[in-house]
Amino acid sequence: MKLAWLVLSFYFATTGIAAEKSGPAPGFPSKPIRWLVGFAPGASNDVIARIVAQRLTEIWGRQIVIDNRPGAGGMIAGEMVARAAPDGYTVLLATGGPNIGNPLLSKKPPYRVEDFAYVAIAAATPMVLIVTPSFPANTPREFVDYIKANPGKVNWASAGVNSTPHVSMAIFTSAAGVKLTHVPYKGAALALVDIVSGQVAGMHTSVASAEAQIRSNRVRVIAVAGPQRLASIPDVPTLAEAGISNAEAPNFYGMAAPARTPRAIVQKLNAGVNDALAQPETRRRLGDLGMDIVGGSPEDATKFVMDQAARVRALIRDGVLRPE
Repeated sequence: MKLAWLVLSFYFATTGIAAEKSGPAPGFPSKPIRWLVGFAPGASNDVIARIVAQRLTEIWGRQIVIDNRPGAGGMIAGEMVARAAPDGYTVLLATGGPNIGNPLLSKKPPYRVEDFAYVAIAAATPMVLIVTPSFPANTPREFVDYIKANPGKVNWASAGVNSTPHVSMAIFTSAAGVKLTHVPYKGAALALVDIVSGQVAGMHTSVASAEAQIRSNRVRVIAVAGPQRLASIPDVPTLAEAGISNAEAPNFYGMAAPARTPRAIVQKLNAGVNDALAQPETRRRLGDLGMDIVGGSPEDATKFVMDQAARVRALIRDGVLRPE
């Protein structure tokens, strides 16, 4: 089921993101493909990449090697791919942190949003708002009212400066007209430990990242930052249901190659990802993680990323986010 926010309004006729035109790519891939993941093994990002990579390996008969390069919110992996040979054999797990947050919110980013050919968005899911069990609010409206009554006193974690949870928090505070105190951590796992213990109030995250804590009731989910409720937590309302509009915060997972990768190779990679997503077992495993299957063309992926980048640029322009 495609997410509502995939209906995009931007069209970029000419951009550095576009892959170079070329003829067919016979025999591609003829050797293993290295798929860089800017996060540690076992993280939700890593798990999603491995699910898709397993199917790609079966489809092509060539190994898709997951290469974890954690650090700097995914920027280390992002820089490696942006500077790699544009031959399709080095690709990136595209997510909000390395592909949008870091290049737009770092004062001296080593690469730009436009330094990639966006192959496909494999899956997406809205962020959810989780809080420590003792937090004195049970609904989105109670949550907003409490923050307004205590401006700047509610500590809100993220997986790091410029990470998707950080940007999602900014989208929410702008939409709701509230102020939270940002507490960045070196990864979602560390933040979750302090939320469970009550050291910090909560954070924006994906269901996949906090699945164990949600199932064991060590955290509470009070809102979905998306256009509709999630099947995995059907009793949790959306922010929009509480009258908080324009607070949707998607978390996406896809594939990106270096910007000047020939178009024929980008299309071959795209076809492989779409074939992998069509497999029932892939759909089941991603669905179990609360993911919506996306797929689509490289043009769809490019528009999606650029639409999200435009939202971040607007937050920077309005002073809600500041490059650090």
